[in-house]
Amino acid sequence: QLLLVESGGGLVQPGGSLRLSCAASVRTLHYYAPHYYAFGWYRQAPGKEREGVSCISNSFDNTNYADSVKGRFTISRDNAENTVYLQMSSLKPEDTAIYYCAAAPSCWPGGRLSSVEVWGQGTQVTVSS
Repeated sequence: QLLLVESGGGLVQPGGSLRLSCAASVRTLHYYAPHYYAFGWYRQAPGKEREGVSCISNSFDNTNYADSVKGRFTISRDNAENTVYLQMSSLKPEDTAIYYCAAAPSCWPGGRLSSVEVWGQGTQVTVSS
């Protein structure tokens, strides 16, 4: 079983930056190691549906982004550390949401994952002056 733990959320002023981290670990012997998975970040604002923000593939580190974050957010992964990052810059109040890390077989255009298998518990990001 794969376990995902997010960190790095918090309160930031508009125009500021934050870096989210997602640490992946395997709880069951012989389960797929984290580097086999594509990883992504989703977010859910109050009263809205959960939406894909960005994802990164398990090979060649191909990345995809939602149009709303292109040019402002950057996803990356460190397979040696089993950690996925989301660097967020030029943050806007509409970026306020709970951000979730997720693991799946594939990363799709628009920043969504195929058939999410594992979700993290989420970390709150609030952009406000």
